[in-house]
Amino acid sequence: MAYQSRLQNGETDKLFEAVLSLHDREECYRFFEDICTIHEIQSLAQRLMVARMLKQQCTYHEIVAKTSASTATISRVKRALDYGADGYKLILDRLEKMEGPDA
Repeated sequence: MAYQSRLQNGETDKLFEAVLSLHDREECYRFFEDICTIHEIQSLAQRLMVARMLKQQCTYHEIVAKTSASTATISRVKRALDYGADGYKLILDRLEKMEGPDA
């Protein structure tokens, strides 16, 4: 059964098509710097780091110390990992394969 997002609409489809059309990290930087604020990009990167640390069984205290994320952000990411659409799991598994398990 295919995943059906509650957010899906024509505009969101175009956004994701745009992201999928990016070829490399430089193009990602160019696009995201234009479409997002610096704070939004930093927040997204922080959430991904929080998710990685949660997957590694780090404590909230360790995550706060390393990322400066609020406990509310950590809780939100934890909830997404536990009850979300498995997007974090998909990406974290792929990153681990690309970088190796010790990265």
